[in-house]
Amino acid sequence: MRVLVVDDEVGLVRALRRGLTAEGFAVDAAHDGETGLAMAVDGAYDVLVVDVMLPRRNGYDVVTALRALDVWTPVLMLSAKDGEHDVADGLDVGADDYLTKPFSFVVLVARLRALVRRPVAPRPAVLRAGALTLDPATREVTRDGRPVDLTARETALLEYLLRHADRVVGKIELLDHVFDTGGEDPNVVEVYVGYLRRKLGRDAVLTVRGTGYRVGAG
Repeated sequence: MRVLVVDDEVGLVRALRRGLTAEGFAVDAAHDGETGLAMAVDGAYDVLVVDVMLPRRNGYDVVTALRALDVWTPVLMLSAKDGEHDVADGLDVGADDYLTKPFSFVVLVARLRALVRRPVAPRPAVLRAGALTLDPATREVTRDGRPVDLTARETALLEYLLRHADRVVGKIELLDHVFDTGGEDPNVVEVYVGYLRRKLGRDAVLTVRGTGYRVGAG
């Protein structure tokens, strides 16, 4: 199995190379994001280990660029940042797993083997509704072919509505699946629907009185 380790901590990379080689991996390494991206695109790797904090190009950007280029090699992200939003950010940009430093080498190897066993997922289909598109791989949103800059929460709300474009989605359902904050005031949904309408047009999200919302932009 071929693995590419992209991390600027030379000592850690040396240790990983030694340990992973002993476990039967063929190991290549890069110490900055630009080099790692180029190697990941050009090399036939079974799995990638990518640190978040890298010189020249951070790990989030590396994974985002790989997915945009239709490179779907499994990625395990490494980071000293262990907040839930940090983990979510890593997975949102297209990583398959996330491990915080310091980590157990035994766990790292087990996770890499688990990733290699998984079938490589195809690029997810672009979601569309009329003039609206959302690419789940790159998180890029367009209206009438023009890119629109949305926040992570706005993008998540639009994605959920697009994935359920065949029906009306209620406020409570949106709170549960998009906002994931028990006890949140349901009015927060109205607030974010308003943000989407200002950026995408008033017909982007339609209100079905007494029921909820559905995607529009027809």
